Amino acid sequence: MFVPGGRVGVLLIHGLGGTPVELRFIAQGLARAGYTVYCCQLAGHCGTPEELRRSTWYEWYASVEAAHDKLKQHCDVVLAGGLSMGGILALHLAQKRPDDVHGLLLYAPTLKLDGWSMPWHSVLLQYVRPLPLKLEIDLAERDPYGIKDERVRRLVVSSMQSGDSGAAGIFSTPLRSFAHFNSLVAAVKPDLGKVRQPTLIVHPRDDDMASLKNAQYLQANLGGLVDTLVLDDSYHIVTLDQQRHLVADRTERFVSWVETSVASKGGAAAPVTRGVAVE
Repeated sequence: MFVPGGRVGVLLIHGLGGTPVELRFIAQGLARAGYTVYCCQLAGHCGTPEELRRSTWYEWYASVEAAHDKLKQHCDVVLAGGLSMGGILALHLAQKRPDDVHGLLLYAPTLKLDGWSMPWHSVLLQYVRPLPLKLEIDLAERDPYGIKDERVRRLVVSSMQSGDSGAAGIFSTPLRSFAHFNSLVAAVKPDLGKVRQPTLIVHPRDDDMASLKNAQYLQANLGGLVDTLVLDDSYHIVTLDQQRHLVADRTERFVSWVETSVASKGGAAAPVTRGVAVE
């Protein structure tokens, strides 16, 4: 999903096993505000579990860099953001291209799966790493599927069960994909302090997949200004859930602030100071 607009662009990245549709509502709001928006598709996604199983986190990140390159052709200022694992990929982009990413938007960013609906054995998932052996196990999605809004949840589950992975993602995620997700997190965490770009974190207090501790860890370890919004009536997929309008509004205000801040510095990314704003 690419929507051309002004010289300020926003790159949005979906989560593991997900689809760009997860971010459509946010993207549409930004597009109406006049921004150029690109919801990229990660390698191996929007297809079958086997296609996802064969892909690696290096390929997922390569998809992000390619999308960033495309957006830079149209924009002078670029913010990067994502849902769940997509937020971690956005952080990695900011680490690798600090001069070309001017701000970050992290929606329920996930360093580990420790939400209240996760099974007891999910604690073991964080120790899985890619191996030469084939890992053919698939882990099924669990109710409530990251969505508190019952109407939206029914639509998403219906799409997943129909096999329409391009609309709602896949119904089960390969264990091998979790192994690559863990490798991505391991690559990003040591250099969080080098991320100096201003960052908006939106995380639900009752996240069913990734607890609020994920946001708190990033808030404490990122090297720049952090603006944190804690939602009180949403589950993991905050970009589609009951408070999506609040998420969209906060996103647009943050992007506008970054745009103004960069402009006031004559086109250079605004220097940031360590700080936290919690709502």
